[in-house]
Amino acid sequence: MAKRPEHLAPPEVFYNEEEARKYTQNSRMIDIQVQMCERAIELLLLPEDQPCLLLDIGCGSGLSGSVLEDQGHLWVGLDISPAMLNVALEREVEGDLLLNDMGQGVPFKAGCFDGAVSISALQWLCNADKKSHNPVKRLQRFFTTLYASLSRSARAVFQFYPENGDQIELVTTHATKAGFFGGVVVDFPNSTKAKKFFLVLMTGGSQPLPKALGESDDKTSVNYIARREQAKKARGKSIKKSKDWILEKKERRRRQGKDVRDNSKYTGRKRSGRF
Repeated sequence: MAKRPEHLAPPEVFYNEEEARKYTQNSRMIDIQVQMCERAIELLLLPEDQPCLLLDIGCGSGLSGSVLEDQGHLWVGLDISPAMLNVALEREVEGDLLLNDMGQGVPFKAGCFDGAVSISALQWLCNADKKSHNPVKRLQRFFTTLYASLSRSARAVFQFYPENGDQIELVTTHATKAGFFGGVVVDFPNSTKAKKFFLVLMTGGSQPLPKALGESDDKTSVNYIARREQAKKARGKSIKKSKDWILEKKERRRRQGKDVRDNSKYTGRKRSGRF
């Protein structure tokens, strides 16, 4: 069995330039990242048809941030790996990026975010990569400052890979001590490959946890993208990669002051041999 990445090296060391590029160019990894971020956004229960300011914790090269962009949200990304953030800059993501160790806290003013997402990052906080690292104190610092930075109606959703039940108890205990309500939602609990853990945290009081996917069916794969596209159709939103979607994305970039090519009759046009 392959060793878990967090057991091999600290995140800023493990995700060096080579690993950062390999991660971002792996089509399977991209698909998984997109699927999990789609699901995390569902669990945030954001207001319909309203752009929100979201925090992406452990944003890496901006793969999950691109999903936030596609749905019309603004975002700020935190990551401890300079190599990952450099790749994000090369990809020209729309979000603002900050080099930050989440274990030292979230450095933003109170109540400024409408929600937060995190994909495959939280489990790193359960390790002590340096002699000065104390997982309990780092989790306390992280959740306390995150709670402060969120509005009082916001949620934070973490997709993570707990090593065992003790880690689940560790993170949920310190999230609760920081003021959060919520718990862990396990999608497809009976599937080895599709099983995913989501820590769903709420700031506005105790609410029922969302229903996990796959609780009453025999599916063994997660098709979050298809479900999201169907929902977009129902709400009249543009489908990803369609002409309308491309035009909307270009317009958002113009409003942000970025250099964008003029629209033409070829914008969003399918080219021969491409799908």
